[in-house]
Amino acid sequence: MKNMLETVLVAINGSDASISAFKYALAIKKSLGSRIIACYVVDTATIRQLALSRIFVPEESEEYERNLENSGRRYLNFCIELARQKQLSIETAIRKGSVSGEIVKASMELGADAIILGGNPADTLYRDAIADAYREILKNARCPVLFVKPPIGDELFKAL
Repeated sequence: MKNMLETVLVAINGSDASISAFKYALAIKKSLGSRIIACYVVDTATIRQLALSRIFVPEESEEYERNLENSGRRYLNFCIELARQKQLSIETAIRKGSVSGEIVKASMELGADAIILGGNPADTLYRDAIADAYREILKNARCPVLFVKPPIGDELFKAL
């Protein structure tokens, strides 16, 4: 029988909750040998909306996008370092577009058996960009979506 979690996509947004979810994914890799892909999405969809609303001028939009991309690289490098601490290897990806759309699309392109999100499903009741993206991922994903509540991932990571 195929490993049910052969390929796992973890959405990284820089929050403590997403890093805890990534640590949970490392525990899955250690126990099941899963392929783990940490994915950061530069939210160009929101940047475009801000530019259209004239909140940003074009130069500000470009600079903000570059800053988000640099932040994404730092977060993904941090994930690589966490994996190295436990003698594990992972893959990373930076994508551009809407967070929910790119996570769902990446999961399909990679043949992900699950998407891992950090946080609490109850938090999706509140209206903010992350909650909206998570709701869209839940609605549109074609594979199971796992919410990892902090500090579960942190505790498992320490035990690895």
